[in-house]
Order: sequence, then C-alpha cells, then structure tokens
Amino acid sequence: MNAIKIMREKANLTQMQLAEKINIDRSAVAKWETGEALPRADKLPILAGALGCKIDDLFDVA
Repeated sequence: MNAIKIMREKANLTQMQLAEKINIDRSAVAKWETGEALPRADKLPILAGALGCKIDDLFDVA
C-alpha cells in the first residue's frame, strides 16, 4: 500500500479533507496514492505537516 495513503488513513482524513488542508485538488491526492504522480517538492513539508509525519515517512512503503 502507498505510504501517503497509509499516513492519510492514520491521520483519519479523507482524500478531500487532506486536499483542503494543503490547498490542492482531491484528484492530486488520488494520483499520489495510486502512484500516477508524485507530490511537488514544495508540497512535501506541507503534506508532512498535515499528516503529522516526517517527509521521509511519505516514501517509506515498508
């Protein structure tokens, strides 16, 4: 399972809630979770903050 999806679910957020928190479209979150796209570098600190994790955690699929 994708690390971003795991972290989002641990944070008890829907894709829409996460998207609203970081000011992006829900479809971008969906693409990140399916591996169709990756977050832009400037979104990584914001994304990690919204999910309460470190940037490294977003890419750890272990």
